[in-house]
Amino acid sequence: MTTKSDAMKAVEILLEYIEGKENVSREGLMRTPERVVDSWNEIFAGYSMDSKEILEATFNAEGYDGIVLLRNIEFTSTCEHHLQPFRGRAHIAYIPVDRIAGISKLARILELHARRLQNQERITKHIADDIERELEPLGTAVIIEASHGCMQCRGVAKQQAIMTTSAMRGVFFERQEARAELMQLIQQPVL
Repeated sequence: MTTKSDAMKAVEILLEYIEGKENVSREGLMRTPERVVDSWNEIFAGYSMDSKEILEATFNAEGYDGIVLLRNIEFTSTCEHHLQPFRGRAHIAYIPVDRIAGISKLARILELHARRLQNQERITKHIADDIERELEPLGTAVIIEASHGCMQCRGVAKQQAIMTTSAMRGVFFERQEARAELMQLIQQPVL
């Protein structure tokens, strides 16, 4: 198993590659390997989270059968291809049958998946999979909009590009009216 010390040594090697061996001992870089590893423990905390645990505490829906939508949930993740950040907002919705999740649980499911090495498509799919599996709703919808550091600071260098992904399940996939109502709710003005 790789230890914190091993990870810090790997960061030192990367710093030598970037700065040159003689520059990594300067004051500004002396504790950088430790700071980087500590920050990675926070940035990649999703590997120690469990979606079943997050969504196990539910409440009786008490007959509510409308759309439950948490919109504009901000997030930051890390692209697994270039180790560059990507950030944006997610809209997570479902139509309950018997159980509803606490509002913070939807944001926590997003955090679980965003705090891993990722691609946007996988985050979108996995959030929908978790909600489907744990809540068994009539429908689930996840829409994510994000700007990607790998496109902004390298390659094509497009600063304003926004990538949008979606996963529509159940009635949100099958019924245009449900999708239209969802989109109308997402586009409502912010309070």
